[in-house]
Amino acid sequence: MYYSTDYTSPIGEMLIASDGEAVCGVWFYGQKYFPSDDFIKKDDLAIFSDVKRWFDDYFNGLNPQISFKLKPEGTEFRQKVWKILSEIPYGETLTYGEIAGKISPTMSAQAVGGAVGHNPLTILIPCHRVLGTDGKLTGYAGGIDKKMELLKIENILSSN
Repeated sequence: MYYSTDYTSPIGEMLIASDGEAVCGVWFYGQKYFPSDDFIKKDDLAIFSDVKRWFDDYFNGLNPQISFKLKPEGTEFRQKVWKILSEIPYGETLTYGEIAGKISPTMSAQAVGGAVGHNPLTILIPCHRVLGTDGKLTGYAGGIDKKMELLKIENILSSN
């Protein structure tokens, strides 16, 4: 059973999902791979207050530490990719190719891109910090415009 609440961010409405103990999903409404699950609306879960406070701090340009449990569901391969994403420091980036190289010398950047795109915990698992070759802005399930805004918040891109 999953519960949900909404969060109004400066760059769009978001859905947050939890099993009651951990955050299992965060998506922008209308993004690619938005879940079709029926969640039980429950705005008063304690973990939702913690997550919303984290997002408030994040969108105010702070680098908040995650103090709540994350529980993304996915294949073993996707879990490996998401773990690497979680280790990208605030304000820094990696390329799809660099992530592929951390997994295996024969891993393709495209395979990594598929796993990155299916990240169910947008921003919390910072897939927006992944760039294409030569630092090009490519792919983001929430849309390139949102990716650009997130990178500006972290001072990776100029606000000009």
